Parts: sequence; structure tokens; C-alpha cells
Amino acid sequence: LIPNDEPGRITLISRFGSDGVAQGLPPLARAVKKSGRTVVWSCDPMHGNTLKTDSGFKTRPVDRILSEVRQFVDVLSSEGCYPGGVHFEMTGQDVTECIGGAQAISEEDLSSRYHTHCDPRLNGEQALELAFMIAEKLQSVGASGTAELKAG
Repeated sequence: LIPNDEPGRITLISRFGSDGVAQGLPPLARAVKKSGRTVVWSCDPMHGNTLKTDSGFKTRPVDRILSEVRQFVDVLSSEGCYPGGVHFEMTGQDVTECIGGAQAISEEDLSSRYHTHCDPRLNGEQALELAFMIAEKLQSVGASGTAELKAG
């Protein structure tokens, strides 16, 4: 795919779910690092953390989304790789599609402002919560001296 190992040409997107990161990501990171390939590591914490409630709503618990991103940064940093991106689905609207977060949206709250026609999205406040957590994690990685690691 990239005979000259051009940085940025291959992006590996992890989507293990918060319960699968610790088991699945370390061996993958080690294998890629051992191969010598330079990749961009990205995390999709949305799709592996989707569940259906008893009331029939598809939702995502914010605590699981935050947990997956934290683990992604921690695992890659400990394996000598650089966490390079994150994907999340959000809207600026005040929706109640993902449960939890600082607003403590409950399963009972989902019906009040559930507007998605496809996948549940973080609302603006939940997205900011995630953004601040990512910034704090990346600052701590940088402070520990591992921010200058090779992307692979």
C-alpha cells in the first residue's frame, strides 16, 4: 500500500468499545510498531459503545466513550505510539441521544429530545466534555515526554 512508508498514508481506526481496548489494542500497536510502518492512529469511540435500551432507543453511554478514548491514549503512549486522531458524532443541538455526561441524561430522558434518524450523537455539552478530556490527556502525554513518539 505504501512502499515508501509515507507518513499519513495509512490510518488505523480502533473501535473496540470501552470493554475491548485493553485486550485488543496493545497487541495491534506492538505488531504495527514491529513492522516499522508509520501509521496514523485514530479512535472511534462511538460505534463500539452503542447499545439498545429496554425502551427501544439506540444510545451510547458517555462514560464508555470517555473511557475508550482515555484507554486509547494510555495504551498507545505506553506502547511507544502516538494517538493521532479521534472520531465522534455530535451536534450543537440540545439533544438527549447519549446517556450520562455532566448533564446526567438518563434512559428516561432519551425520549424528550431524541432527534437522530440514524446514530445517537453527543450534544454540545457532552462533546465539550470529551474535547476537554482529550486535551488534558494529550497534555499529560506531552508532559511525560512521550508526545514526540513516532506515529507508528
